Amino acid sequence: MFVDQVKIYVKGGDGGDGMVAFRREKYVPMGGPAGGDGGKGANVIFVVDEGLRTLMDFRYQRHFKAPKGENGMTKNQHGRGAQDMVVKVPPGTVVKDDATGEVIADLTEHGQRSVIAKGGRGGRGNSRFATPANPAPELSEKGEPGQERDVVMELKLLADVGLVGFPSVGKSTLLSVVSSAKPKIAEYHFTTIVPNLGMVETEDGRSFVMADLPGLIEGAHSGVGLGHQFLRHIERTRVIIHVIDMSALEARDPYEDYVTINNELKEYNLRLTERPQVVVANKMDMPEAEENLKAFREKVGEDIQVFPISAISRQGLKDLVYTVADLIEQTPEFPLDEVQVDETINRVLYKHEGIQEDFEITRESDGSFVITGDSIERLFKMTDFSREESIRRFARQLRAMGIDDALRERGAENGDTVKIVEFEFDFID
Repeated sequence: MFVDQVKIYVKGGDGGDGMVAFRREKYVPMGGPAGGDGGKGANVIFVVDEGLRTLMDFRYQRHFKAPKGENGMTKNQHGRGAQDMVVKVPPGTVVKDDATGEVIADLTEHGQRSVIAKGGRGGRGNSRFATPANPAPELSEKGEPGQERDVVMELKLLADVGLVGFPSVGKSTLLSVVSSAKPKIAEYHFTTIVPNLGMVETEDGRSFVMADLPGLIEGAHSGVGLGHQFLRHIERTRVIIHVIDMSALEARDPYEDYVTINNELKEYNLRLTERPQVVVANKMDMPEAEENLKAFREKVGEDIQVFPISAISRQGLKDLVYTVADLIEQTPEFPLDEVQVDETINRVLYKHEGIQEDFEITRESDGSFVITGDSIERLFKMTDFSREESIRRFARQLRAMGIDDALRERGAENGDTVKIVEFEFDFID
């Protein structure tokens, strides 16, 4: 089964907890704090493996949770950091954040690596909190939670040439005769239901990868037919071969087919129109094909070069393959991002962004106040509520963040309930 899009959950490892400990040695009175820091949590790292071709493995494993760092120990011994979780992906994988749509990584080359979810840092042991005013603190941090997110993985094939056209125009047949690929070929629409790849070699020793995509029909860019699922695979191609059935056996007009398919490519992604397109008039061994080709050339004009071929009889294939190989050498790669950056010029881009609040206060129907926000929730998870000194430190941190004043502005009074994650406490003014 060919799988080219999947949604998975990834979570970096939590940091190890810091420790509260004191030196207990003979002849060493008041040895002082000796709690070590926790180790760093593991990252989730995607690595390109050129041996993979689909995202099939991710259909069966959709959760990737990296291991936690080791807890701190006595005698100021730090916990061991966890080993990163390495996940292998096929070349051509684009990873996007499901919530924001932001592209996290575009993985194309074998061995390329990208951190998808960062591990949390280790919590500090009580040795870190010793001060002249408090030389023996009974205070430590829990490990920082690892980053967690849902990501969408899209596979965009690394093909140099993409074959497009209506169903049953001969794309699979063309691929089978110019390469060693063995796609399924039959006399019905949508024989090709997944992309097929083939390596094409010219007589002068050049080679390129050709992709046969499922047939497009009108409305494909908006989800009609099978082709819309695989249009993403043409985004990386340098050259598009537009195959047209010049025999018109299915009572379709070749010129209308040509216009319709180009409109679908334009509607899907305007940048697809920037790629050089080779128009192939297939099935020239059929009756009336010559007359249809003549009428087609009159409509498209002399600027469009048309290659008359017959994939079955291999007529005209040599010129086509050589022309495509020349175009690939002349055409640079097309980046997937809309904005192209000139790396030879150093620029700093200043963007206006709204002030990001560290927390948000809402009120529930029972009158209680709920405090949410990434910063406050991370602070809560790193606090050891089993120790009085840690609780007091947490209260001081809330006050420094301005939460006390914000609660008063929202109308909080003595005795009101305040909730942070699963923790509830009474507001005292």
